[in-house]
Amino acid sequence: MTRESLARRPTIRDVADLAGVSTATVSYVLNGTAGQTITPSTRERVRRAADSVGYVPHRIARALREGRSPVVLLNVGAMIGGSTVATLVEGMSAELRRHGHSLLVTAEPGGIIADVIDAVAPRATLDLTVVTTGGEEDDVVSGVAAGDHAGFAFHTLAQLRHLVERGHRRIAFVGPAEDVPFARTRRAHARSAARQLGLPPLVETVIGGDEARRAETVERLVREEGVSAVAAHSDDVALAVLAGMATLGLRAPQDLAVIGFDEDAAARLWRPSLTTVRIDGAAYGRRAARVVLGLPVPEWDSAPSQVVLGEST
Repeated sequence: MTRESLARRPTIRDVADLAGVSTATVSYVLNGTAGQTITPSTRERVRRAADSVGYVPHRIARALREGRSPVVLLNVGAMIGGSTVATLVEGMSAELRRHGHSLLVTAEPGGIIADVIDAVAPRATLDLTVVTTGGEEDDVVSGVAAGDHAGFAFHTLAQLRHLVERGHRRIAFVGPAEDVPFARTRRAHARSAARQLGLPPLVETVIGGDEARRAETVERLVREEGVSAVAAHSDDVALAVLAGMATLGLRAPQDLAVIGFDEDAAARLWRPSLTTVRIDGAAYGRRAARVVLGLPVPEWDSAPSQVVLGEST
């Protein structure tokens, strides 16, 4: 703790830094959020850190204990796009309504704003910017499917495995031009998936800009790097790769196979049709609703995600 931090009112960040955990973990421990996978030793470390700095949980903690607000606050951050967020919101909202609650959605890239919590005094909060970019202990929603944690690493492994099953070894992971936290997390998951599948290190690059720059990126991957397949950060990125290929007169999958991620309706309009990963966002939404309300969360009885075959692989 610095002298400056001691001179002001302690924050949740102070507790997290002292305990060596994420702010989400501090919040879940101090607010008594159900459905956590936090070890007893970590819980004790968080409580001791809070006592040490004199941190008093925000009034959201009182709302959780008293249940005086029928509103749940969900922050989706910068994760707008694709179908997962939209269907997650629909599934979460429907499940909350079944239990007499309403869902309020914000889109703050930096996390839930304290003033919003003060104004709404929600029953509970869930921040997807933490769930999707933190470690497994930060993800209280996904659970386990087929013996593995069913978070975004699970879906990324499915994406890479599809290319391996089609005989590809020299694979590129292509991200968006914007270096946002979720893009960094997806790159890390892709590297881990490549190691699990026994692949050589992925070729990593980004794509964006005008037609000429898209074509330049694709040409480098094919001509210089010898890449035979691309795993894209999203369907939007996959379409940018296909557009660059079209400029060069390259064909998918003959010259370069391309698989997207987080199925987007607009991608269905491209020819050749895009192979992508469809995530069951509605199921995640229903799980999220039950987690924040402290209700039992069922085991996965269907695949959390699946590869949707198109013509691009």
